[in-house]
Amino acid sequence: MDRKVQNRVRNIPNYKQIYLDMISKKYPEKVELCQSLFVKDHYSTLDIVKINRILYGSLNNPAMDFNQKLKSYDSNSILEILNYQKKNKLNNSQLAKHFKLSRNTVTKWKKLFDDSVY
Repeated sequence: MDRKVQNRVRNIPNYKQIYLDMISKKYPEKVELCQSLFVKDHYSTLDIVKINRILYGSLNNPAMDFNQKLKSYDSNSILEILNYQKKNKLNNSQLAKHFKLSRNTVTKWKKLFDDSVY
């Protein structure tokens, strides 16, 4: 019975606690910059990306490039990105550059999520 329950419950890391601990220990000078993001109880993928950009900046090193390839986005984050494109009247290339995505990824998302959805 426990295994059935465990399979249904999705283990989501407590990002708020992780980042609060990290900021208090390593980056105490950046507490005020991240304060507005710590009001939420649930964090989307884009919120995590924003916090990472605040903490680490937009470094262009091989480690950051490698980590970029390992990102995954949930459907809510994808819809938020596509809404951002529509609101700011960006083409796929501009959107991909802004969020550091592949143009093919943006095209695939637009095909998956019909225009009527976002």
